Amino acid sequence: MATPMDLFVKEMRELFWPDEVYIMDGSQQEAEKLADIAQKSEVDGRVVLKKLNDKEYPNSYYHRSNPNDVARTEHLTFVCTSLKEQAGPNNNWMDPKEAKEKMTSFFKAAMKGRTMYVIPFVMGMSKSKYAKNCVQITDSAYVALSMRVMSRVGKQVVERIGNSSDFFRGIHSIGDVNPNRRFIMHFPQENLVMSFGSGYGGNALLGKKCYSLRIGSYLGYQEGWLAEHMIIIGVQSPDKKVTYFLGAFPSACGKTNLALLEPVLKGYKVWTLGDDIAWINIGEDGQLYAINPEAGFFGVAPGTGVKTNPVMMKTLKNDKFFPTLFTNTAIDNSNNTPWWEGVSDEVPLDLTDWQGQKYDKNSDKPAAHPNSRFTVSIYNCPTLSPEYDNPKGVPISGIIFGGRRKDTIPLVYEAKDWNSGVFMASIIGSETTAASSGQVGNVRRDPMAMFPFCGYNMGDYFQHWLNIGKRVKKLPKIFMVNWFRKDENGKFMWPGFRDNSRIIKWMIDRIEGKTGAKESEIGLFPEENAIDLSGLDIKKEKMEKLLKVNREDWKKEIVMIEEFYAKFGNKIPIDLRNHLTDIKKKFGM
Repeated sequence: MATPMDLFVKEMRELFWPDEVYIMDGSQQEAEKLADIAQKSEVDGRVVLKKLNDKEYPNSYYHRSNPNDVARTEHLTFVCTSLKEQAGPNNNWMDPKEAKEKMTSFFKAAMKGRTMYVIPFVMGMSKSKYAKNCVQITDSAYVALSMRVMSRVGKQVVERIGNSSDFFRGIHSIGDVNPNRRFIMHFPQENLVMSFGSGYGGNALLGKKCYSLRIGSYLGYQEGWLAEHMIIIGVQSPDKKVTYFLGAFPSACGKTNLALLEPVLKGYKVWTLGDDIAWINIGEDGQLYAINPEAGFFGVAPGTGVKTNPVMMKTLKNDKFFPTLFTNTAIDNSNNTPWWEGVSDEVPLDLTDWQGQKYDKNSDKPAAHPNSRFTVSIYNCPTLSPEYDNPKGVPISGIIFGGRRKDTIPLVYEAKDWNSGVFMASIIGSETTAASSGQVGNVRRDPMAMFPFCGYNMGDYFQHWLNIGKRVKKLPKIFMVNWFRKDENGKFMWPGFRDNSRIIKWMIDRIEGKTGAKESEIGLFPEENAIDLSGLDIKKEKMEKLLKVNREDWKKEIVMIEEFYAKFGNKIPIDLRNHLTDIKKKFGM
């Protein structure tokens, strides 16, 4: 008797007309076979994969995408709910019937002459009650291999699904990579995503942003948990005690660097559990627990190097898990290795840029695309937490929110309570980056770093956060950080990177009640000398500037917050409105 998964595969075969259907088993032998096929295959006139220098970067391959397909296409990403209000102003909306008709017309016979890969995968550790079963269809060997790295693929998932129809359905085809026929459609009420016309990770690896965040956030709303764009780390103190943190940062705000931090302070160690996504549930003891549903890193390459993120460089050169993929970096032809701005001080003499052209180092253009990526297994990470595969997850004591701001937002402050923290997180603004299509450098609101990823009305999402707080017995402390504040000369005032461990030490001291805090208009601030600056040449005056609340800046900020809140009308919870009214009074508005 055919199972629901069998029927889904049959339906997809009849829709796409592939020459061959291949159901993945997740083995290394299979991955090596797919990598071999990809090296002999072309899509859009480009060889899908190229083998790199095995001594420098073991098990590594290079992928160059179409120049029009290098980032998430947010303007072509839709949430298709029965009512437009359910999707909210934070999402593009399309009627589900219209969306399916559009996508089905694109999908019809789109895999003729191609192989249809069926990827059964589980998000989360397979023995965890928080894990979710999924199946993705794709015609891209690159996507199939990437999903092997980013999720847990294999026969065990087919067994987990069994005769159940309760599994995520992800339908993807790269099509003809035509930006006018590129759409990513999410159907949260049906546990379904349809994607056409892109091979880029965030658009094509459907277990990632599409399922783990957009669909996952809606499932969490319905089922009483949170799917968040967050790192998970365990910070070990000199006394060997480990404190677990979540951290939410928009792209290019140092999220991965923090997840793989080598603390500068003696006796401290960071254990990595995840660099991008956290599923957060209320445990049997009433405390928040987090799991990382993913199994790999899909990180931004530029800026990653031995100086900025030595742990990631070790991860990329580890040979434990097959394969590691580099996308849209440059290639150093002298030794056939990937190269990007920040991986070395010197620019190699013989470079091929990300578009396949000989690179002119005298040009103003970067050799690697600013959003070039690496895809590598989390099991390659030398600082992987021993608790990573704990089916219960890890207990969370602190949540860190941050963004990239040259002014206004201080280096660090703490929320007075959970609801104040939800307010702080709901008003995050960050300068835009290359990870999303559009102009770089503008400040846009990105609450909880979830604005592009929340699969339902964000006003309801804020209320869901407040409701979660009412159900938790021991709430984590909530902190706001900004590593990117600049002085009057446009220079960064805080060293960042490894020195961010100094701020985390203060947070741990706050969690454990070892240090007090000063009240301000926006939250609780470190007392004088509470942050360990040993070995740093930072004068008292600079720290005062880093922690300053500029009243005029904040008055401008409040106007922008009001404009943002207004988009959601009466969906903004009363509690958050009251917080806004209160902060306006504190600034004399």
